[in-house]
Amino acid sequence: MRLSIVVPVYNVEKHIAGCIQSLLNQDLNANEYEIIVVNDGSKDNSIEIVEKFKLKHSNISVLNKKNGGVGSARNFGLDVAKGKYVYFIDPDDYLANNTLKIILDCIEVNDLEVLTFLSQGTTSTNLYDSTTDISENLSVSKINGTNYIANNGYKNEVWWYIIKKEHLNKIGLRFIEGRWMEDAIFTASLLIKTSQVAHLPIDAHRHVKVKGSAMTSKEPSHYLKVIYDNANAALMYKPLIESIKKNEENKACHERLKARQQSFVFFLMIRILKSTIKLKEVKKIIKNMNEINAYPLNSFLGNDYNGFIYTLLVKLFNIKSAYYFLFLVSNPLLRLKK
Repeated sequence: MRLSIVVPVYNVEKHIAGCIQSLLNQDLNANEYEIIVVNDGSKDNSIEIVEKFKLKHSNISVLNKKNGGVGSARNFGLDVAKGKYVYFIDPDDYLANNTLKIILDCIEVNDLEVLTFLSQGTTSTNLYDSTTDISENLSVSKINGTNYIANNGYKNEVWWYIIKKEHLNKIGLRFIEGRWMEDAIFTASLLIKTSQVAHLPIDAHRHVKVKGSAMTSKEPSHYLKVIYDNANAALMYKPLIESIKKNEENKACHERLKARQQSFVFFLMIRILKSTIKLKEVKKIIKNMNEINAYPLNSFLGNDYNGFIYTLLVKLFNIKSAYYFLFLVSNPLLRLKK
């Protein structure tokens, strides 16, 4: 079998049909690939919808497990994947029609460990036509992962590339379970340990921006979890950065990884201003970020993050007393209750 597609599912009944249908609308034979749907304890009708697809399509399977989060679900699917290559897609996203075969052919012909492709952010659920002329001969250039990081504004998420499963097994890479930002750690770890990666400029993936999704929820306990998990991502980036040998060749890779690490800190500091967290805990988080050299934000601004607003906020956030004052006045009625 050429490809295994792992789809973690938890309460996505409004979107899962579109995702599955897009995975079927590919110019691949059913015996060439499998769609592994991992039911992560869904409480809505998501799995009932998938089961209807399963009745008509032999390459769809459903695995049931207790709720453990998206990292746990992806690992669960990866453990049973039979394909030579593996692809992870979120259940509220989808693919453009007839793009998978080109991607799969490319990673095979060029003997790659990882192949990346284009993703388009949208609120639309019916952008099924690729903007790429897929009749053209799309060429790729093979490089190593550190050069890829250095020269590309890579995404944290996992839905913009496919991976050779043997490579994943060789480097022993798994998703961190029970935390958000697990894909950011996975992606950086993967690229750092990859020697054969390329980018195929094909418009293939649709990242649907959904209101009330896991990363946009404002529910207090969830919001606090995102803050702490951003802090954990910054911590996990420290050994990744340190694993890259410091020399002139790797300088740009170091800079981009450092900027990405500090992006976790910048955005957790933004979230803190809107949260119910206590000042004492805020100071503890900032202290921890300082100890791992992820704060002050002296490496954040650059190719990936720039502009007047970013520059202004970084100057303000880097003055601890000013940030703590901003925190106290950002929601005075809430702070007075503390």
